[in-house]
Amino acid sequence: MKMFPAIDMVATGAQIQALRIKSGYSVKDLQEVFGFSDPQAIYRWQWGQSLPRVDNLVALSVLFGVTIDSILVLEQKEDAVSAFYRLNFMDLIFIGACLL
Repeated sequence: MKMFPAIDMVATGAQIQALRIKSGYSVKDLQEVFGFSDPQAIYRWQWGQSLPRVDNLVALSVLFGVTIDSILVLEQKEDAVSAFYRLNFMDLIFIGACLL
């Protein structure tokens, strides 16, 4: 079964915060750019509680001068086959002994 990538919301939020700070924007600045009545949406993005809509991701990429894929952080999930091949020889012996 093919595994599809998932977005790591917490890491993406941390990335948004880091890019915001690096670009010299405050939360208030982004609030004004997006026309939000309060800053809670920006904080929810940064805390990994929600993700920006696609149009807001485009705007963030323009503001920060980066690509959208450099804002989004993908989860590093490992499928069962990859995990099996990563096991070392002693782990395989132990698993075999447990199955007897």
